[in-house]
This record gives sequence, structure tokens and C-alpha cells, in this order.
Amino acid sequence: MNKSVALHTLGCKLNFSETTSMGRMLEKEGFIKKDFQDIADLYVINTCSVTENADKECRQLVRRIQKKAPDAMVVITGCYAQLKPKEIAAIPGVNLVLGAAEKFNIAEHLKELSKNDSGKICSCEIEDVNIFTPSHSINERTRIFLKVQDGCDYNCSFCTIPMARGKSRSDSVSNVLSNIEAIAAGGAKEIVLTGINLGDFGKGISGGKKKEENFFDLIKGIESDSPIERVRISSIEPNLLSNEIIEFISTSKKFMPHFHIPLQSGSNITLSNMRRRYKRELYAEKVSLIKNLIPDACIGADVIVGFPGETNEDFNETADFISALNISYLHVFTYSERDNTHALTIKPVIPVNIRNERNSILRNISYAKMQSFTEQHIGQKRKVLFESVNKNGMMEGYSDNYIKITTPHKEEWENEIIEWTI
Repeated sequence: MNKSVALHTLGCKLNFSETTSMGRMLEKEGFIKKDFQDIADLYVINTCSVTENADKECRQLVRRIQKKAPDAMVVITGCYAQLKPKEIAAIPGVNLVLGAAEKFNIAEHLKELSKNDSGKICSCEIEDVNIFTPSHSINERTRIFLKVQDGCDYNCSFCTIPMARGKSRSDSVSNVLSNIEAIAAGGAKEIVLTGINLGDFGKGISGGKKKEENFFDLIKGIESDSPIERVRISSIEPNLLSNEIIEFISTSKKFMPHFHIPLQSGSNITLSNMRRRYKRELYAEKVSLIKNLIPDACIGADVIVGFPGETNEDFNETADFISALNISYLHVFTYSERDNTHALTIKPVIPVNIRNERNSILRNISYAKMQSFTEQHIGQKRKVLFESVNKNGMMEGYSDNYIKITTPHKEEWENEIIEWTI
């Protein structure tokens, strides 16, 4: 009998695209795909390890699987698996741990896996991981997450991703365009370009030759030579968001007026301690240029609170800077200690209760900013791509500038772009 497999994603959009690609690979090999809530022969968890909570969630999922399906086999892959394979292998109920180089060989590993295997590790040193493997989500959402870049050459003091993902590497423009053509042929209306350091697109090796392409080349190629209707950029570092990219998007017919630009802190002292490659003044310049050229653009930012050494003055500087910025929302992260990072050497350590207080303050600022941004567009007509049905019989969609719309479900609106009055 063919074995059934259920997959689950922890973490980012890039992880989501990789999980769905692994699912397609397994289905092609004869595995029967099941929902993660169902009873299956095999469970695959694609992990994140950006925060301690992601590690804990992985361990909790393994325990739940053991309770509901004690005869099932459990496979862990992803960033946590690459960083701490022995720690994961020691978790009761884990049969196999796949590192970064092996996740896309998952079908071969699962064919050979048996319940007698316990804590088996298939991994290698991250320095040896230098192949780019494209992936994308499909048949899961109207918006398709397309991975075009992987790895990171930056060395931010709080981050383990270079240790988990390896060096920066990416697909070629021609391969990306071929993938987009296939995605569009499947009926998708929108893709989200994803990567670990997306603006670094062009680095790495493709077909044994060094690339001479960059992110600007990619977006120009997508604009002129792809059939997809809508494109979003998942996230791009402020120092890699060139003025020519902003100017190009301001006149684009395909790229949505939506930017997500990591900030991490509004204090230059903290940014320096984080080993970020810009100062807050550069960030403000990028936001100002976007808003001057694309007044209706939605701009999101990532921020970390409670970083070691962040004084009350540093945090207040961040809060004031963000309050004055013409951005639309924040993703706020509470600093979490990660093994083998430089941040562990920075003092003083901020107490957890203060970290949580700072998180709440910035989340309140984010809520007010999103409310204000939405209210500015009330009465405007925007193009909304409707996506899904929720439990209450409602459907959701996003405007071109990322305003979330919820309305009673109409089947004829699914995966359709509708002119909508906000």
C-alpha cells in the first residue's frame, strides 16, 4: 500500500513554498498527501529557528503526533534541523532529521524509512550547501509564493539563518520566468517573490557559471516577459532597495504598491550592535521616496525589541522614529537568544518582562498605523484579489496596496480581481 504523508510548515513564506514543493515531490512518488490534522503514516515538519518559540512549537507538534498517531513516523527538516540535528534526534518519536542539503531528497529518504529508525540524522556542514533548489506553493492559495533566492552572506549579530541556510545563492532570471509562466498557466493571478535576502538575487552559482544578474534585472524581466497579473516583493533590505527599483515599481503595471522593508531598530546605536548595514537615516530616505512616488503604497517593517544593550533611551528613540515614519504596519519580534550568535556577548541582557512591554507598545503603534492607512483609502476604488473562504462563510482578499477585505463568500469571485470600493 502507498504510504500517506502529512506536512506542516513553521516559519516564513519561503518555508511554506518549500513545504508545498516537497509535498508535490512526494505525491509524484506515490505518497498519498493528507491534512496534518488527519491520521497519516508519515508526518513531515519543516521547521524555523528564528526564535525559541519556533523550537518549542516543533517539540510540541511531535508530542501531539505521538498521542494521535503512535504508529506514525516523524521527519523533521528545515532550519532547526540543520542547526541542532542531535537535539532534534533526541526528541522521543522523531525517526529522521534531514538537513538543508537533504530536504529536497526527501522522497528517497522516506522510501527507506522504517518505524525501527529512531533519531536518524542525514545532514552535512552548511558550508557544503551551495545548490539552489527552486520551489513554490501551488494549489494552496491564490497567491503563490515563489522562492527565487536562498541563503545569506550577512552576519547580523542576532541571526542564525546563515548557519541554517548557507551562502547566498539564487535562481537565474530565465528559470524564474519559466516558473512564473507555468504558475500563470495554472490559473494563479499573483506571485510573491520570496528569499532569505531577496535583494541579493544574482549571487551564487547556476549551471557552473557565476551569474551576472541582479534583482533589478529580475523585476524588469518579470514586468516585460511574464504573463502573471500581479507581483509582490516579500521583503527587501533597505540597503538593497535601490532608488531605481522604487522608481521602476512606481510605474509598473504588475508590481503592487506594497513594500516590506526590515528596520529592526530606530536607534543607530542598536543597529550598529545588530550589525545591520544601514542607519535609520537611509531607512527614512527610502520611505520618503516611496511615498513621494507612490502615495498610496503600503509599507511594512520588521522590528526587534529587547535586543541586548537596548536602553530605555534607545527604545524610545525607536518608538518615536516609527511613529513619525509614514509606514503602514509593523511585524514586532521580541528578541530571543540564539546559540552561537554574537548578540550573546552584548550586555546588559534586557529582562523578559521589559521586552514584552516594549513589544506591546510597538504593536499598539502598528495597530494605529494600519487603522490610519486603511481610513485614508475609504471610498477609493482599489483592485482586490479574492482568495479564500473562512469558517463563517466569508471570503478574504487583498487590495493592490495590501488592505485586507472581508466579505460574504461568492464562488464567482474566488481567484478573481474585483474593482472594490474600500
